[in-house]
Amino acid sequence: MISGTGRTNVGDHERGHLSARARQLTSKALEGVVEVPRWRGPTLPFVGGKVGLREMSTYKSNPPCRSRLAGLTLAALGVVYGDIGTSPLYALRECFYGPHALEVTPPNVLGILSLFIWSLILIVGVKYISFVLRADNKGEGGILALLSLAFPDKGDPSSHSRGKRTMLALGLFGAALLYGDGMITPAVSVLGAVEGLDVVTPKLHDYVVPITLGVISALFIAQRAGTGAVGKVFGPIMVAWFAEISVLGIRGIIVEPSVLQAINPWHGLHFLATGGFVGFKILGSVFLVVTGGEALYADMGHFGRRPIRIAWFAMVLPALILNYLGQGALLIDSPTKNENPFFNLAPTWALVPLVILATAAAVIASQALISGAFSLTMQGIQLGYIPRLSIEHTSESERGQIYMPHVNWALMAACLGLVVGFKTSSNLAAAYGIAVTLTMAVTTLLFHHAAKRLWGWKTWQVLLVCVPAFIIEMAFFGANALKVANGGWFPLVVGAILFTLMATWKRGRFLLWQRMRSASLPVAQFIESVQRRQPARVDGTAVYMAGSSDGTPLALLHNLKHNKVLHRRVVFLTLQVAEDPRVPDTERVEVEDLDHGFWRVRARFGFFEDPSVPRLLELAAAHGLEFRESETTFFLSRETIIPSRRAGMALWRERLFAIMARNATSATAFFRLPANRVVELGMQVEI
Repeated sequence: MISGTGRTNVGDHERGHLSARARQLTSKALEGVVEVPRWRGPTLPFVGGKVGLREMSTYKSNPPCRSRLAGLTLAALGVVYGDIGTSPLYALRECFYGPHALEVTPPNVLGILSLFIWSLILIVGVKYISFVLRADNKGEGGILALLSLAFPDKGDPSSHSRGKRTMLALGLFGAALLYGDGMITPAVSVLGAVEGLDVVTPKLHDYVVPITLGVISALFIAQRAGTGAVGKVFGPIMVAWFAEISVLGIRGIIVEPSVLQAINPWHGLHFLATGGFVGFKILGSVFLVVTGGEALYADMGHFGRRPIRIAWFAMVLPALILNYLGQGALLIDSPTKNENPFFNLAPTWALVPLVILATAAAVIASQALISGAFSLTMQGIQLGYIPRLSIEHTSESERGQIYMPHVNWALMAACLGLVVGFKTSSNLAAAYGIAVTLTMAVTTLLFHHAAKRLWGWKTWQVLLVCVPAFIIEMAFFGANALKVANGGWFPLVVGAILFTLMATWKRGRFLLWQRMRSASLPVAQFIESVQRRQPARVDGTAVYMAGSSDGTPLALLHNLKHNKVLHRRVVFLTLQVAEDPRVPDTERVEVEDLDHGFWRVRARFGFFEDPSVPRLLELAAAHGLEFRESETTFFLSRETIIPSRRAGMALWRERLFAIMARNATSATAFFRLPANRVVELGMQVEI
C-alpha cells in the first residue's frame, strides 16, 4: 500500500492490490486518476555503472594499423596469455610427481606430452581461437557476452521455455565459476614460481609460503593504483618469458631428441586406450595446460580478435610446445628429476634469475585474472545479476582499467586463505581445473545456440564444431571431478554461492519492478490530471529516475502528495541496458516533449559501459533539452525490501535479496549524481 506517512509501502494490503492504493495516493494529490494498464515487462533501471566520460565513446570496429596491431599483440601477450603461459611451472610435474603420479617411463612421457600438445591445439587453437572468438558482441567477449548473444534477455523470465531457462542458468553458473578460478590462479601460479627456490637450495623451503603471501598481498594492494604503468611492461616481460621457456625447451630436446615423437597424436590415444582408470584420472592434470583458454575470449574486448590470434600462433603455442617437449626429454633422460622438471631444465647459474622471471610472469597471470574478475563483475552489474558496487577508473584513457574495492579485497582474502590452507602448488592443483572445465563446457553449449542465431548455421555445421569439443571437455570434467574430495570442492562451493546470489538478485529485481510497475500510472493520464488540478509550479528542473518508459515514477507521486508542488520542468529519465556492449553517442539518448513542462528521456547504454547521468543529460541538449546543474534536482526512490510469503521467491531468498539491496552502493554515488542536488524518497516494498 502507499501510505501518507512519508514512506511508501508497496505490497498487498488486507483488502488486496497495490494498484488501488496507488490510485488512492494520486487521488489525494490530483483528484482524478484511472486504472493502471497491464504491465508488459521491465525496462532495466538502476543497473548501470558509475560514470566516466571516456566510456561514452562510440565503438569502432576498424582494423588496427600495422604499428597499432603490433602494440596490441604485445599487450595481448602480457594480459591474455599470462595464465596459460605459466602452466609449464606445474602441469607436467603434476602428472609424474606426488602420491598418484604416473611412473616415469618413455611411453608414459610421450603419451602425456601428446595429450598436452593436442589439447592446446584442439581446445585453444581450434575451439577458442578459430571459432569462439568469432562470437563477439560488438567486439566484446566472455561468457556473459555470449549468453546475451545466444539468449537475449527480453520480457518476462517466467515466459521463457524450460530449455532457455536451463541454458540461462548454466551460463550464469559458468560465470560464477570463473570467480573460483580467479581465486585459485594467483595462489597456484605464484606458489609454483616461488617454489623454484627449493631447487636453488632446500634451505629456503620454509620461506616459500611467507614470500608467496607477501607477493600476493602486494599485488592486491597495488590494484588501487591501477595497472596502466605496470601494464606497459607486461608485454615485454611475457616476451622474455616465452623466449626463455622456448630456449629451455630446446635445451632439453637436444639432450633427448626422441621426445619429438610426442607430436604424433597416436601416442596420446594409445596412452588413453591402455592406461585404464589411471590414464583417465591423469586427464585432470593434463587439463592444467589449457586452464587459461577461457581468458582468451573474456579479454577479446581489450585487444581484438586478430592480435590474440597472432600472439597465439606466432609465439605462445610454439613456446609452450617446445617447453613441454623439453621437460619431457629431461624426464626420459633423468627420471629422478620429476619433482620439478621445469626448473631442473635450467643450468644452476640461471636458477635465481629464472625464479624471478617466473614470479613476474605469475604476477602478470594473476593480474589478468583479477582484471577479468573486475570486468566480469561490471558486466554482471549492467545486466542486472549483481547489486551496485563501487567502480573506480584507474586510467583516463583506457576503458578496461577499473578497480572494484569489494571484489579486490574478497579475492585477496580468498587467495591468502588458499595459500595458507593448501601450502603447495601441488595441493592447489588438486582444486584447480574443475571450475574451468565446467565453464568451457557451458561456453560450448552457448556457442551452439549463438552460432545458429547469429550466423544461421545448420545443425550439422554446429555439431561438427561443438560435439568434439564437448566430448573432450566432459572427459576433462570427469577426471577433474575425482579431485572434489582433495580440494575441487572449493571452486564448486564458491560457484554455487555466487550463482545463488546472482540468481536471487536477478529474480528479486524482476519482482521489484513488477510490484513497482503495478503501482505506477500512465504518464498521459497523470499529465491530464495535473492540467485539471493545476498544482503550484516552482522554478527549476526535476529529474525523476523512472524504471518504466511509460509509467509515472512513484517518487513523483510521493513528492507531489507531501509537498503539493511541481517543478516547471519535469523530466522522466529511463535508463535501458542494450544487448550490445557499447552504444554510440548518436544512438544513446531519445528526448520526447510531453507538453505542459513534462519531458521523457530514454537513455541506452551497453552492458560493458558505466553511464553518467550528468553526461547523458548533456547529450540531451542536442535534442532541445538543456540542463543547468544549479537549477536541477534529482529525485530518487530508495526501496526498503519487505520479505513476504506471497508468490515470487522462497522467503529465505527474499530475505537474502533484502540484505543485498541494503548493502548495494547508493544510486547517487553509482550514477555520479551531484550529491547536493539529490532528494531520496523512501519506499517500503513487499515482494
